[in-house]
Amino acid sequence: MDILSSAELPGEFVYPEEFLRAIESGLVGLDPWWLLEGKDLRARVSGLRQRFPERHLMPFARREDNDDVACWDLDSGTVREIHDFTTPGRENRREFATFYDWLRAALEDFIEFE
Repeated sequence: MDILSSAELPGEFVYPEEFLRAIESGLVGLDPWWLLEGKDLRARVSGLRQRFPERHLMPFARREDNDDVACWDLDSGTVREIHDFTTPGRENRREFATFYDWLRAALEDFIEFE
């Protein structure tokens, strides 16, 4: 999987071990959520910086049926789902304490998604 290298990652951020474990286990797609990689990941990083310049977000997954993106919020240390391509200040959807908390919710979305 083509994720950002340490040189491309913002500031002191490193990918959480839980995230790397999910990738190693092959959990890259749980409809409707898909982990971002390659040019899609890099485009989303750049786009979020432009659309939400006050936020420090590191995206890792996108929802295929809308514009929601799962990100690490580098200011709060939480995981946030945001609605991309909206007016700044209206983007927050859900917040999770950890990646595993987000993954549990993504699994629930998988169960409900048709």
